[in-house]
Amino acid sequence: MDLEKRIELILREPTVETLTKDSLRQLLETKKTPTAYDGFEPSGKVHLGSGILRAIKIKDLQDAGVKFKVLLADWHAWINNKMGGDLELIKTVGDYFIEAWKACGVEKVDYVFASDLVQEPDYWKTVLNIAKATTIKRMLRAGTIMGRSEGEMQYTGQLIYPAMQAADPFLLNADICQLGMDQRSVTILSREIGEKLGYWPPVCVHHHLLLGLKGPGKMVGTFDDKMSKSKENTAIFIHDTEDQITKKINGAFCEPKDTKTNPILELWRFIILRRLDSWEIGRPAKFGGSLEISDYTELETLYSQGKLHPADLKPATASAINEILRPVRKHFDRPKPGALLKKVQSAKVTR
Repeated sequence: MDLEKRIELILREPTVETLTKDSLRQLLETKKTPTAYDGFEPSGKVHLGSGILRAIKIKDLQDAGVKFKVLLADWHAWINNKMGGDLELIKTVGDYFIEAWKACGVEKVDYVFASDLVQEPDYWKTVLNIAKATTIKRMLRAGTIMGRSEGEMQYTGQLIYPAMQAADPFLLNADICQLGMDQRSVTILSREIGEKLGYWPPVCVHHHLLLGLKGPGKMVGTFDDKMSKSKENTAIFIHDTEDQITKKINGAFCEPKDTKTNPILELWRFIILRRLDSWEIGRPAKFGGSLEISDYTELETLYSQGKLHPADLKPATASAINEILRPVRKHFDRPKPGALLKKVQSAKVTR
């Protein structure tokens, strides 16, 4: 595969920012098989963003010849008091996450638990070197990666967390940080501090975060609007039943002609038309009859012109998402994944 095609795959949506494109080009020119990583706190259930969307972008990088590592950040989740601060339960959720990604189509990645990574001889030296080179103010600002505002940062452990995450790419030998836009304050810290500490400046490839089903809040464009496992009414989980998905989508924010803050259109743009070649949207004959949609630009144009109504778009969206999730449901019908899912469903999720 030629260089331009590899770059095109890495920059393909849902990628929205790359720091920098020149650095990415240079990396691909000089290293045959670079390594990328993403990290997740094992907490709660997997939704479309953390499951299907994650699988789609990993596949783009793999097709571009990039090796991928996924960090199960169990110690990070423990510091962040997820799952009641129960480390063993968090590790169990990590095992469930792995099964969830398999069900969503993730293959040929290396899974690493932070609880194993911290046993490495140089782990804490690397973390402390980063902490020594970073101001408290900068570390507080980076703490928003934990899903908390600066005002919620009350414990010393919450200051250690960003230093741990900033160290991740160096401890995992990752050339590319391929995480969500909400993590950029730390991926940029890794990039800025890497060479100063004798490492390298990882390329930062940030992807879009799916808009939650309730649409934009008072502060449009903030990460509070994202699909979130801690806010169940904003998310479609990969285990939701067909009826649950239909109900959630029917109640979702979807203003006529609005293509800018529309979570239903986002599902088409980033999920449906990446997993399905095309899908039919039923529409009364008096309004032009059914549509076979295979291109998002066409869909967006029709919707913005008022030629497609939410009442027609929503049922088609629900049926498409249910089709995409059929393999997931089948996977979790198996004994081991099913048992892990039951443990997660019976546990109390804390943030």
